[in-house]
Amino acid sequence: MISVLQPGMFTTVQDLGREGFGPMGVSPSGAADAMSLRVGNLLVGNVPSAAGLEMTLLGGTFLFPEGATVSLAGSDFGATLDGAAVGMWTPLELRPGQTLQVGATRGGARCYLCVRGGISVEPFLGSASTHVLSGLGGFNGRALQKGDVLAVGKQRQISWSKRLSGAALAMLAPRTILRVTPGPQLHWFDMPAQELFEEGVYRVTEEANRMGLRLAGPAITRSNSRELISEGVALGAVQIPESGQPIILFVEQQTAGGYPKIANVISADFHSLGQLRPRDEMLFEMVSFETARKLFIVQEALLASEGLFT
Repeated sequence: MISVLQPGMFTTVQDLGREGFGPMGVSPSGAADAMSLRVGNLLVGNVPSAAGLEMTLLGGTFLFPEGATVSLAGSDFGATLDGAAVGMWTPLELRPGQTLQVGATRGGARCYLCVRGGISVEPFLGSASTHVLSGLGGFNGRALQKGDVLAVGKQRQISWSKRLSGAALAMLAPRTILRVTPGPQLHWFDMPAQELFEEGVYRVTEEANRMGLRLAGPAITRSNSRELISEGVALGAVQIPESGQPIILFVEQQTAGGYPKIANVISADFHSLGQLRPRDEMLFEMVSFETARKLFIVQEALLASEGLFT
């Protein structure tokens, strides 16, 4: 089990989300940086989809009464084990009664705590993910609180001492230039507006959350005044509301929307999207659908290869 001594700023149970319920109005939720969660799970011998803890900006303090094998993935939050500094991206063997303290971010937005056996909670629509806006899934449908006690799933008895390879660490390094493919309403914006979208520097505002990232920067204007009938939207869609300030839809997005979509962040860059913090600056780079597919295939191939570890 895991005893929560301090929950941190915003810590939730997350896995890879619940797909296929968009028609019911339920967004996938899941880890904001799914790549880090997947790799963190592999480091402790779990299946990639096992549930872990997602910590945002400031981590928590956790007591392991029975010991555990854990890993920290994502951004470095300066963790310590009984006061001694511990590293990222490597299995950590905790003795019974040890305390892991995860501090404030030193870089990106999110750090993941994975434990061998995974976090055990009652699934909702087939997933352990916490959907915060609806109060469903995860641990009582909410962020963790002081005094919570989490169950850990059945642990496999395996010997594991792997570290990430240099190629994997390079792949996981967050990008500040997000690659995007053309959106379904790209033609609603003239060439000067499209160039401004690609050349402009945007800042993540304080309103960013798991539902979407509101950006501040050059305003993008439409070349027509047409109204868009609400339609289904995808993770990573870049909407342009009347203000002209882009909104990137995120893991707890609404499942339909009426703003035109100029672009969509590619799947291979979703992990970078999940590590953006308020006040971070970023740019967009338009790529072809073929390039997006190739980048995704390369990323997945590395995750499935022996080259992931040293």
